[in-house]
Amino acid sequence: MLKQNLSQKLLQKLSPQQIQFVKLLQLNTLNFEQRVEEELMENPALEDGKEEEEETFYDDTDTGLEEREEREEREERDEPEEFDISEYLGTEEGGIKLNEDFGGDDDDDREPIPIVSQDSFREQLLDNVSSVLHDDHEYQLASQIIGTIEDDGYLRRPLKAIVNDLLFTSNIRTTEDELEKILYIIQKFDPPGIGARSLQECLLLQITRKEDKSSNPILKLAREILEQCMEDFSKKHYNKIIKKLDVTEDYLKEAIDLIIKLNPKPADSSTQSSTKTDYIIPDFIVKESYGQLEVQLNSRNAPELRISASYMETMKAYDRAKNPDKGTREAVQFIKQKLDSAKWFIDSVKQRQLTLLSTMRTIVEIQKDFFMNGDEASLKPMILKDVAERIGMDISTVSRVANSKYVETDFGIFLLKYFFSEGITTESGEEVSNREVKKILQDAIGVEDKQNPLTDERLMEILKEKGYIIARRTVAKYREQLNVPVARLRKEL
Repeated sequence: MLKQNLSQKLLQKLSPQQIQFVKLLQLNTLNFEQRVEEELMENPALEDGKEEEEETFYDDTDTGLEEREEREEREERDEPEEFDISEYLGTEEGGIKLNEDFGGDDDDDREPIPIVSQDSFREQLLDNVSSVLHDDHEYQLASQIIGTIEDDGYLRRPLKAIVNDLLFTSNIRTTEDELEKILYIIQKFDPPGIGARSLQECLLLQITRKEDKSSNPILKLAREILEQCMEDFSKKHYNKIIKKLDVTEDYLKEAIDLIIKLNPKPADSSTQSSTKTDYIIPDFIVKESYGQLEVQLNSRNAPELRISASYMETMKAYDRAKNPDKGTREAVQFIKQKLDSAKWFIDSVKQRQLTLLSTMRTIVEIQKDFFMNGDEASLKPMILKDVAERIGMDISTVSRVANSKYVETDFGIFLLKYFFSEGITTESGEEVSNREVKKILQDAIGVEDKQNPLTDERLMEILKEKGYIIARRTVAKYREQLNVPVARLRKEL
């Protein structure tokens, strides 16, 4: 027998407008501009209002999920929908501008900060290969290998797998030996070390290139170290290398100095001539003026968006019509959907602007000393929760704001995440940022004797002398965050 039960469930769901807001919030300025352009192209009811001189507003009543569900039910029953078009007929122009209070008029004149990045090495390799290989079959093999080389310049996919790739994707039959010959040709091109399958092979390729130009005996020793003592070299067991190769310490030091100057990531080589320019566009601007800090949102985050006037006129015409036919109702249904979408997008953009400003102002309030003097030691301990509690929002919201966004200050441009750090209590009971501790560690390691580098135990003692009681494992964690290897791997001859 079928039993029926009645139960209540409490579920938390995000509305489509909230989902749209969350997606917009995590975008930086450049990506946000692209997203606005996409929306303007996709939704004809949304317009760029830069050329509008008069500022107009619309009734920001949200149609809501209930209305959408009701509309879908009407469509299933093929019933005409009674539109409440008063929400679309607020003003003559039906537009809204969102560029107030979000940055000065001269923000658009600010030049972005250029960062030079290098062009694709694959294009150069293909050009070089095309001038050497005149057989179409061999060129296809070379193209497959070059396309498989990873961004750092290494070929990590086994040749046997590439043989199968060519067979299944292009119906090209080959062998590992044939691919090996093609790879040998590719490895002769610039940058040196390209196409290597391991760090050892990468360094040996570069040594070989140098040996072709010079007969320096140090090159021969460097090759022997890489071929016979790679593991000892990587672990800096220099005494074992001296004993195995029967060389003096000074002679070994010259060879090691030569090896460490080689490039372990050939695709990052600076020998590539063609470059392109990327840019960092600050999302916020913080200025000090007469002892006060002013926070501005880059005006590129505040587009002037408005509802299409022509769509509004169509809605007005429908309102005046006494007996609209089915075709007119369907057209107005489409228009209403586009208007809803445009209104939701404008609301999400404005909510994004307010959230960004609120979060940045709170960060500036907490880190006021740093923004006034630019001293890293002035940074206070601050985590996402601290900001979230002050602005009354969820931690995930603050996290999205801090992700991939930059702020321009009088002391340079900083990633927002730079201002977040955990706190440490000193011997005197004062709470300071762990960045101060990391700075002490970095300075101590920077002036250490490289023949006898400081161990984590010794670094812990140095911090203790300065009043920071920190466990050795915490010192190791901070050292790793600074990308500093252990003492044994920092040792030099």
